[in-house]
Amino acid sequence: MIEKPKEINELDWEAPGGAPSYSPATLAVHGFTPFDPHTGAISVPIYQSSTFRHPGLRQSTGYDYSRCINPTRTELENTLARLEHGQYGLAFATGMGAISGLIKLFQPGDHLIVSEDLYGGTYRLFTEFYAKYGFQFSWIDTSDTAKVEAALQPNTKGLFIETPSNPMMKITDIRACAGLIRQREGLLIVDNTFLSPYYQNPLDIGADLVVHSGTKYLSGHNDTLSGFIVHSKADIEEKLRVIQRSEGASLAPFDAWLTLRGLKTLAVRMERHEANAARIARWLREQPQIDRVFYPGFMDHSGYALNRSQARGNGGMISFYARKPGYVPIILKQVSLILFAESLGGVESLITYPLEQTHAAIPEAMRLAAGVNDRLLRLSVGIEDSGDLMADLEQALGRCSLEAP
Repeated sequence: MIEKPKEINELDWEAPGGAPSYSPATLAVHGFTPFDPHTGAISVPIYQSSTFRHPGLRQSTGYDYSRCINPTRTELENTLARLEHGQYGLAFATGMGAISGLIKLFQPGDHLIVSEDLYGGTYRLFTEFYAKYGFQFSWIDTSDTAKVEAALQPNTKGLFIETPSNPMMKITDIRACAGLIRQREGLLIVDNTFLSPYYQNPLDIGADLVVHSGTKYLSGHNDTLSGFIVHSKADIEEKLRVIQRSEGASLAPFDAWLTLRGLKTLAVRMERHEANAARIARWLREQPQIDRVFYPGFMDHSGYALNRSQARGNGGMISFYARKPGYVPIILKQVSLILFAESLGGVESLITYPLEQTHAAIPEAMRLAAGVNDRLLRLSVGIEDSGDLMADLEQALGRCSLEAP
């Protein structure tokens, strides 16, 4: 059984600086600056300029060079900071660019605990690049708080978690992890890509930094790349800004504008994603070709109560095991409305084979221990008609019994 998520509090947060308190849906639509004060334009201009004129020597309009700062990107950074209940937002060219930037807050010799069940690109970045510079990583099932506590070392300075996790939908206790990493005066980083700030605000319950692949739900249309860091720590803001402008991974103006445009429909999209996912997850459980369905909205999900205590919804992601490995290639070939592609969080429904796509960089033993095997498929449920999506899955599953050995 799937229970309806908690209602979104319509007046749940007062913006920094004494701004009026609005719901996430309203904030997403109007952004940080509801209209251009110079022209009245309600669509933020795309400042497609690499450089800006100085009024005179040692004088600036506040904008000098777009790698460092750009008005369109600034509006997006401020908007996302407000949505995540943070003071500061930084926009990067991709989600991986954002993660690479925040890791530079740590020093060689520092130890970080990382969710073992997470996007494979994060694993590759940490192990193939930062490990050789002296960073130490432990890969832990962070949904088990006791295992997190046992993994703490004297030099542990960071805890990096995904909740819900990718792709097994495990739920990690953000409050408990915040308490544990405080013992080492370290930082708790939460990848909030799966739920978005519409359904979860980790900074409110102890996280120090929130990271997003804005390519996914924030932009929402599978047409641009972006990544974000949001936080409220004044002592590290300038460090992150130096990293952003020095590495040159800042988000381009047009991509910033596309993400701003996508954000305007975040609320209605997330509600439709979740409504569709809840219906399809329940239906998948009844199909003989499916062995097990992973969705945090199931009341018998091990993290159901915890998720309800720290999030306002369950999201639009589902993972499931086909009953036989031979069913996987048939399903991927036979679906037509649902597209076989990497990524997630867009208006179109996408199905992915984590073993060979998103999690191929993770060693086999670690993949299998996390549950990523040759029967696992991940479904990013879009905003299409749910009946059409189930009909597409039904015809694909029906071919399994006919074609599988």
